[in-house]
Amino acid sequence: MSKSTEMIVETDSGKIEGYQNRGLYVFKGVPYAAPPVGEQRWLPSKAVEPWSGVRQAQSAAAIAPQILSPEGVFNQQPTKEPQSEDCLYLNVWTPGLDDARRPVLFWIHGGGFQGGSGSHAGYKGSRLSVRGDVVVVTTNYRLGSLGFLNLNEITGGRIPATGNEGLLDQIAALKWLRSNIRAFGGNPENVAIFGESAGAMSVGCLLAVPQAKGLFHKAILQSGAASSTLPLSSAVQVAEQFLNKLGLGPTDADALRSLPVERLLAAQQELAPRPVIDGAVLHASPIDAIKNGSAREIPIIVGSNLDECKSLSMNDQELPGLDEAGLLRRCTRLMPADKAKALVETYREALARRDAPITPTELFLAIQTDQMFRIPAIRIAEAQQGQGQSVYNYLFTWAPPVLDGTLGAYHSLEVGFVFGNYAEEYCGSGPAAEALSWNMQDAWLAFAHSGNPGCERLGEWPAYDDNRVTMLFDKECHVENAPYDEERRAWDSVPNATLG
Repeated sequence: MSKSTEMIVETDSGKIEGYQNRGLYVFKGVPYAAPPVGEQRWLPSKAVEPWSGVRQAQSAAAIAPQILSPEGVFNQQPTKEPQSEDCLYLNVWTPGLDDARRPVLFWIHGGGFQGGSGSHAGYKGSRLSVRGDVVVVTTNYRLGSLGFLNLNEITGGRIPATGNEGLLDQIAALKWLRSNIRAFGGNPENVAIFGESAGAMSVGCLLAVPQAKGLFHKAILQSGAASSTLPLSSAVQVAEQFLNKLGLGPTDADALRSLPVERLLAAQQELAPRPVIDGAVLHASPIDAIKNGSAREIPIIVGSNLDECKSLSMNDQELPGLDEAGLLRRCTRLMPADKAKALVETYREALARRDAPITPTELFLAIQTDQMFRIPAIRIAEAQQGQGQSVYNYLFTWAPPVLDGTLGAYHSLEVGFVFGNYAEEYCGSGPAAEALSWNMQDAWLAFAHSGNPGCERLGEWPAYDDNRVTMLFDKECHVENAPYDEERRAWDSVPNATLG
């Protein structure tokens, strides 16, 4: 699409110049915080230094440092965008630079807290913005060891990183939004945050972080919930392993700050840093905080895809040859042995009744998908319902013909349908795919406007209740009570600590 008509908006830090594109106003690479570089590495982000003149905001800025996985997520191949520790930027799509006070949709990207960016082509906000008359914002945040490594304890406070600096970046972006979004035609009193995978896990954390309270008013969690955090003791162990890999000790704070980012990226591999229950930013497990009312008065949509792990496990060389003994071994890594055996039998019987494959490989993928994604999503729905709050549950079951349909409704598949940017070679095509995308877009947009995802195309979407009302997204979108409930019940006896 061609660009036309340069546009200037004044933010609280200075003027920025975007562009107009077919009636839509676009601003890319907008700084929402000062660069976290040098002495600011591992510290909470600070306000942007004001500038004079007009700053260009017509192309995406550098993304957070990361190692690009050669395979990426199946339908979201990584792109070689410029990388820098100076990465705290966001992007805005809006139908008008006026005082219309439109709803704001604020997207937090996934990538396992180690990869991804707000400027990935799949997250282009133009279709959502035009279709729903909303302002769409996507953002970068610090990743990996730079964003989610607790160094405070091991360094004796020399580097006071909580392990939640990436979350604090997201909060800083929301604060920027609160101060500036009216200049972009948005309403700072009607902000819906949404994300997928680690982005949804971030949303789950933000529902629990006191510093985020009041910065958003609705939340959507796609294939990620409130269970992917580390207790402080485990975070300290991760930090110890990180320093060991670098050959540094707890007192080498200056050396750690001065290391090239490439060394940090190499050292963080296999350590999987993620948000930390540190007592300063995150005071408790997010799911426990939600149970205790931290998300009170915030409507929520939460759900997952039916076959998440079929794509996530594509590079597992041992999985195709898995036998019954190997299946049980893998399951006992997730839960006590007696629970594992009973769970396998429940899944075997449930899948057989649906005429689904019951090989050890298929059984493990179904169990792992529910353990990582569906059951944590249901736990959030239950927690919010227990507070008497509105929560809407979904299950995405569309299975495109890619690889002869063997991947089913795989991880991240729904993202393209939500943004209206789905790639036909990965997601399917034709009238049914187009209708599914419209249904999901309209539900998300209705939720942004009113807090209720029911809409003309989709029809009524009742709130989650004791009947476990769930919207199924497929060729024919429809509501069911307690779908796949045999498998869900099997997890009732598994401790929540094993989930996620």
